[in-house]
This record gives sequence, structure tokens and C-alpha cells, in this order.
Amino acid sequence: MIRPRSLVVMLSALSVGSVATAVAQDTTVQPLPSVALPPELDRVLRDYERAWEAGDASALAGLFTEDGFVPTDPGWVRGHDAIREAYARAGGALRLRALAYAVQDTVGYIVGAYGYGDESPTTDRGKFVLGLRRSPGGPWRIAADLDNRNRP
Repeated sequence: MIRPRSLVVMLSALSVGSVATAVAQDTTVQPLPSVALPPELDRVLRDYERAWEAGDASALAGLFTEDGFVPTDPGWVRGHDAIREAYARAGGALRLRALAYAVQDTVGYIVGAYGYGDESPTTDRGKFVLGLRRSPGGPWRIAADLDNRNRP
């Protein structure tokens, strides 16, 4: 026989367990809004998109500093030659959008999201952080590109 107090404890435990399961299963994340970048930073993203779509690994590598970093499956690669090789098979319609940025003097960053093709502008397939660097008065270059796909 189940006592009333035991029944209340059991139902409470089941209720908490059900809520925890529902919370654990709700992996829906609403996309963050895009932010407008200053033209000199927006150029970095648009040049990246154009070079990627054209499958131009040399142009992609040229967006980076001489000692820039790019992640690959086995680990980081560094420098124009290694970046060009890492991007040798890059290509297709790429859409980059900025979520946040900051710059000061010769360093900065862009936090963003990426998608492909004609998908909705807020359909994010992955996320990225670009660490930026420039010579005083020079154009912004990518010092490090860290990205990964969103999990379904």
C-alpha cells in the first residue's frame, strides 16, 4: 500500500524528472541578431565570402596575416602556404553575418555565424570568431579564424 505522503513524494520526483528531461531535450536556440559592421570590417567578411564562393584558396590565404591561424581536423595550420593548402577544396555559396565586434588600435575581433546558399539569413549552420590585426592605418587581416558547425 502506498501512503499518501509517499505518493506525493513520488509524484513530485516524477514531475521534477519530467521537467528536467523536457529542459534537456529542448536544444532550440534562437539566432542572435546581426550587427552592422564598420566598412573596413565588413570588407573582411565580404572578401571572405567572395573568395570562398570562387574557390580561390590564394585569395582566402591573402585575407590572413603572414602568421595567421586556421583550424583543421588534425589541428591548427599557420601561415599563407598552409592556409592556402587547407582551403584548396573550399568553395560554394557562403553567407557570413556578424553578431558582435570590437577594435582598438591594431587588434580586433568579429564574432559571427555562417550559413550556406539561399537559406534564410538567420539559418546558422555554424559559428566563428575572427581575431583581427592590422598595421597602423593598414587594412584589417585575419590573424586567427576559429569556427565550428552547429550541432543538430
